Amino acid sequence: MESFAAYSHALSALAFWAILISVLGALSTMGRTPEGRCDCGKPKRNYDDVVYRRERAFMNAIEASGPFLASTLAAVLLGAPVFWVNLFAAVFVVVRVAMAVVHIGTTNQPMRSLFFMLGLVCILALAVLAIFAAF
Repeated sequence: MESFAAYSHALSALAFWAILISVLGALSTMGRTPEGRCDCGKPKRNYDDVVYRRERAFMNAIEASGPFLASTLAAVLLGAPVFWVNLFAAVFVVVRVAMAVVHIGTTNQPMRSLFFMLGLVCILALAVLAIFAAF
């Protein structure tokens, strides 16, 4: 649809987010051993274990999905300023990719927290843009 063409970066960010979630989901199931799992099947809490960190990276991404999708779609559908919607949606995905890489590859909590906060700022900015566009 031509009316959504201006939001191509934001809509592409949603598509890329779907790919990232799928990849993280596949990674989260790799390398589980019976002794490394809880009775529920999830990895035992141990940040030194990359299997646990992959599971947490996936779950963190799942938890961020609802707010990201809702704020981005609301901003697009309400006709919020195109430049800012595209920018915040794209930055969110880049920041969350970086967060997943740091989460899986290291135990650097301050860096994960920084990327989390940057992603949260993007979500809140998208939500504010949508609210202002509605009124």
